Amino acid sequence: MNSVVSDPAAARRPVIGVCARTAPVTLQGTDMVVSLALQAHLAFLAGAGCTPLLLPLLPGVEEVVDRLDGLLVPGGPDLDPTLYGEAPHPVTRAVTPDADRVELTLVRAALDAGLPVLAICRGMQLLNVLHGGSLHQHLPEVTGHEGHRPADPSFTLGRHRLKLQPGSRIAGVLDEDEPETACHHHQAVHRLGAGLTATGWAEDGTVEVVEVTDHPFAIGVQWESGHTADKRLHQALARAAGRPKNN
Repeated sequence: MNSVVSDPAAARRPVIGVCARTAPVTLQGTDMVVSLALQAHLAFLAGAGCTPLLLPLLPGVEEVVDRLDGLLVPGGPDLDPTLYGEAPHPVTRAVTPDADRVELTLVRAALDAGLPVLAICRGMQLLNVLHGGSLHQHLPEVTGHEGHRPADPSFTLGRHRLKLQPGSRIAGVLDEDEPETACHHHQAVHRLGAGLTATGWAEDGTVEVVEVTDHPFAIGVQWESGHTADKRLHQALARAAGRPKNN
């Protein structure tokens, strides 16, 4: 005799919102702007037992938070420096002020609702700015090298060993000594926002991980999670959203 699930909510797959990015494309000879997400983010979340839901950064999108079980904030263009009280650096690029403000509102709503949040690259920077922090607008001027975003014509990933805070959430997720990251960013945390804890650093001192201090699972990582085969962060988000599954 087949068992009957009495609680439909317990049987459904957790829904993870994924903040969309916009990009111009040409499709069948027509120029258009589309909302999109990195396929690996969607595939990793689906493989971990979740249903990813693409969230366009339009006013009012925060109203869907009560239908989500988690939120992934991916990489993207530089944040508008006026959000942290600075004028743009000459190399700050592709700023999208309207989308920035919508995304800040969405992430704030997700955190207030207690949803697990994974913020990647630009997402980590946005998490810091949301908490009143600021950014180094051009990291090579601070570190003296371009290892975090190699100066190649193609999208090349920099490689760094991490120092993790023992006992931190990220140390529990990665569960290894000095993991290697794959990154592509020219901005980084300068002033750490209130209510955040830095828990991971590159060898040059760049903050590579922040965690919301009084939140069950809200982690920002500076590297390009999703551009390698490493699924651990996506699986950790899935577990926090309520459906443990190891692939």
